[in-house]
Amino acid sequence: MRVFFEFDTLRSSFVAAGDLLMPEARLRRVSSQRFLPAFKFIAVALCATAFLLPGAQAAKKEKTAVAKTSVAKKAKGPVPVEVKRNASSGKTVAKRSEKAEKVVRGGRNVVATIRKKNGKTVVAVQRRSVVRVETPARQSFGQMAGLHGTDDALDLKSSVALVIDQDTHEVLFSKNDHAVLPIASLTKLMTGLLISEARLPNDELITITQDDVDTEKGSRSRLTVGTMLSRGELLHLALMSSENRAAHALGRTYPGGLSTFVSIMNAKAKMLGMKDTRYVEPTGLSSRNQSSAQDLALLVNAAYADATVRSLSTSPEYQVEVGNRVLQFNTTNRLVKSPDWEIGVQKTGFINEAGQCLVMQAKVAGRKLIMVFLDSAGKFSRIADAERVRRWVEATHAVPGSPAASRSVSYQVAG
Repeated sequence: MRVFFEFDTLRSSFVAAGDLLMPEARLRRVSSQRFLPAFKFIAVALCATAFLLPGAQAAKKEKTAVAKTSVAKKAKGPVPVEVKRNASSGKTVAKRSEKAEKVVRGGRNVVATIRKKNGKTVVAVQRRSVVRVETPARQSFGQMAGLHGTDDALDLKSSVALVIDQDTHEVLFSKNDHAVLPIASLTKLMTGLLISEARLPNDELITITQDDVDTEKGSRSRLTVGTMLSRGELLHLALMSSENRAAHALGRTYPGGLSTFVSIMNAKAKMLGMKDTRYVEPTGLSSRNQSSAQDLALLVNAAYADATVRSLSTSPEYQVEVGNRVLQFNTTNRLVKSPDWEIGVQKTGFINEAGQCLVMQAKVAGRKLIMVFLDSAGKFSRIADAERVRRWVEATHAVPGSPAASRSVSYQVAG
């Protein structure tokens, strides 16, 4: 307000001087009073300008700087934006090209990427394709030993094979028959033979316990812990459907216990002349149960002499009552149900280390034959190998006068 005060003082001095110099000025003084509001307005405007001018200049400079920044951003072009489609909703989500702050997995093969831009959170969800890589199948002992590379006249898939006439002991066909390999559930043929020969009470009830659960391979069983069946029922299931818990329970409840039973298994093998055979448990789940085709032919011959083993091993199906349920079990060898086969005794086996295995006594072309197939590659190859051998025997080794020999002669004449 200092400017306004000085202005009034100057105006008063000017008027006083005018009165002295020109008397008529007094007359004009009255008329000059009407311009006083205008002078006051001008004075206030000058004061306001002086007070607000520095702030206005600073604001102008700031606005100029912001404008320059905007021009620079426009010159650089727009920020790249990547568009992704939400796998679940089908909506598109914009994701700015900057470093991801967080990656979250949700469900199978779904990944959410969370990014922040200018204070905003953007989530991009994408579903990743998965390429499944199958783990190579574990090689059998026969494969690791190179036995599958052995050629034979019948082009069998089994790396070990042996066909013997049971009556004459003539070897009709052999392939790596001295090789010692894991025998899987062929072990149960020895287990069943010893249980049958022991003449233990078949109606005695045996309970499946935790000790019978497979810890070697983790295989499953329909006989749950606590299941109670007779010894005869367990023997039937072990020989026909290769039930592991049934076989283990038979060995566990043998007089003297499991260790005694395994010792008797090895003693029986030695008595039969099975020089390359060793047992460590009664199921065949362990790859340390090993034998050769030559030894197994001796076992098949001994098992065929036991009527109980013959009957149970060639049974096509069997039912057992477990609590309020009735469980249906079937043979593991489909040749048992085939009208083309007359099988006296049989047993199948499989673990990865042993491959597909099969032993049989069967009547083919008028001959009683013992067949052994070990380490066959493929789920059905052991059956196919048995069929090849049967057709080959019928064509080349049929007993004179048998139906198979007549078919063979007719085929040769017709050909």
